[in-house]
Amino acid sequence: MNASFEDIPLWAAVLSAAFLLLGSSLALIGTIGLARLGSFYDRIHAPTLGTSWGAGGMIVGSMIFFTAAASRPVVHEILIGLFITVTTPVTLMMLGRATVYRDRSEKHPDVPPIFPDEAALVAEDKPKGI
Repeated sequence: MNASFEDIPLWAAVLSAAFLLLGSSLALIGTIGLARLGSFYDRIHAPTLGTSWGAGGMIVGSMIFFTAAASRPVVHEILIGLFITVTTPVTLMMLGRATVYRDRSEKHPDVPPIFPDEAALVAEDKPKGI
């Protein structure tokens, strides 16, 4: 990096600070929601806000800041945002599905599984005469 941080234009510093503040506020809201909400099903929604939109705001602020500091486009941070955006909802969806399956099988052991591929597996495991 050729320029020092004191040489960053005021517009870039203000804009990046605004995005950093927005992103960190959304991450804080997601964290508070995770701590305050009661059940697991309520809690799986709060982290998606903090990681998706919160991290997105911080990444955009960082891209603006380092683009102005380096006097060239800095876009490799888009990969970080892409990985966060893809992995967080998928992970929370898998956790939610596993919890629904566990809760449903504990409360109603006689009800068949809710996922079609698992229903086929259960049907194959049963003896033919039943």
